[in-house]
Amino acid sequence: MRVNAIQGTEGNTVIDRTSTVNSTENFSSYLQTTASLEEIFTEAAERYNVPKDLIKAIAKTESDFNPNATSGSGAQGLMQLMPATARELGVTDAYDPYQNVMGGTKYISQLLNKYDGDVKLALAAYNAGSGNVAKYGGIPPFKETQNYVVKVMNYMNSGVQVPDAYYTTAGQESTGVEAAAGTTDNRVKGILAAASVEEAEDNYFKGALNQLFSYDDYLRFIELYTKVQQTQREKEQEEEQKQAGISDSYYSYQEIKYNPAVLGIINSNN
Repeated sequence: MRVNAIQGTEGNTVIDRTSTVNSTENFSSYLQTTASLEEIFTEAAERYNVPKDLIKAIAKTESDFNPNATSGSGAQGLMQLMPATARELGVTDAYDPYQNVMGGTKYISQLLNKYDGDVKLALAAYNAGSGNVAKYGGIPPFKETQNYVVKVMNYMNSGVQVPDAYYTTAGQESTGVEAAAGTTDNRVKGILAAASVEEAEDNYFKGALNQLFSYDDYLRFIELYTKVQQTQREKEQEEEQKQAGISDSYYSYQEIKYNPAVLGIINSNN
């Protein structure tokens, strides 16, 4: 199935699924195919058997349907995929709406399978990782994650209005998530070449960590931490020496004060 025709107005669209790709046809004939955002969500939902309202709710929460959105941690596009995660999912351009939605939908589909269809747990894992879901035996006690789950569920249940936007889905022979090119089988083969959910999650958090704290930052931190520790030790040593000096002076004074010879001199003067 591919999006190759758009009909209707005011949000009423019909996806033409009648055309197929023969064995000798290449992707060049599908370059510059235009698809509406609603159609992209529809195709993703059908391909990965995920409720379309759930996919749209995630995109609304993650990026407010901005295909150029980039988070502070480096997550990209409509479904906010980290670069490493996008690569693992077969996405070559995370800012391409078609590839991004397909990759993000594949990811949430894997998580739904992992948690036996429990949408809340899948969303928690999408936001905080399956490791944290396992660690806390459910939705992690992170305010961000808890709010995220509630927000997506509310959008999904109340319905989300998708912007009336159309995008070019450029087919590329080398992409894992092929944009408007090939049959469903061809596209699924490309997607299935991606890594497992666990590998994608590991890369997601590694990518996030690298965005927030690079190796050079780590070395600078170690250097600074060492200097702080050294300075603190020096201060403590100075304080100990100072206290020791005061104690020595006090004991010396006591020894002189009560020395018999000194007392004899003091008494003779009196």
